[in-house]
Amino acid sequence: MAHPKRKISKTRRDKRRTHVKAKASNVATCPTTGQPHLFHHAHWHEGKLYYKGKVIAEKEVEA
Repeated sequence: MAHPKRKISKTRRDKRRTHVKAKASNVATCPTTGQPHLFHHAHWHEGKLYYKGKVIAEKEVEA
């Protein structure tokens, strides 16, 4: 198994990792309900499924 010849300093290690970071996802606001949701994703609000501000499905309530 390969072993490093010299210790990698914390600075050098961290320089290599600068591009590895978490990125906040883009959040849109529905024009109809005002609810935040991910872009290009449908979202549920009060028993209805919305996409681009339009109702595309409703939850069936079982009695």
